[in-house]
Amino acid sequence: MYKKILVPLDGSELAEYALPHIKKLVKSGFSGEVTLLKVFWVDYPEFRNLHGHPGYVELRKRAENEARQYLSDIKDDLRAGGIQADIALLEGNRPASLISDYAQNAKIDLILIATRGYTGRIGIDPGSGKKMMLGSVAIKVLHEACVPVLLIRTESCLER
Repeated sequence: MYKKILVPLDGSELAEYALPHIKKLVKSGFSGEVTLLKVFWVDYPEFRNLHGHPGYVELRKRAENEARQYLSDIKDDLRAGGIQADIALLEGNRPASLISDYAQNAKIDLILIATRGYTGRIGIDPGSGKKMMLGSVAIKVLHEACVPVLLIRTESCLER
């Protein structure tokens, strides 16, 4: 059993393909606690050296509020299905490192993250295989995290 599962989300529909899997894990008794995590970052060249500038502060606050609302909506959807979840927001431009560090500091047992999976053929022959195209954040989390990482292939979800 994985007592604590972390589900990083970036606001995309593809990332949300992890949600049905978390529902299955919780309903099957494989998890007790779920944390939904979103990393947000405000990067406008004109504000790079002006973090105290009122315009930057307003943009940052808006980005944080949008991220919080996004996670709250998903949390409410999970709650409607009988699943309790916490939310966490992190700010920074290195999401994979932030996710990995958060997992270690929060004593997370499993990170469940969606990825694009396999796409595109290598060569013309049917047996030549496929090329792996993992989302850059997902592959970095896989390599950086000190806890198990469960990758959910969105391509297979889209085909069903």
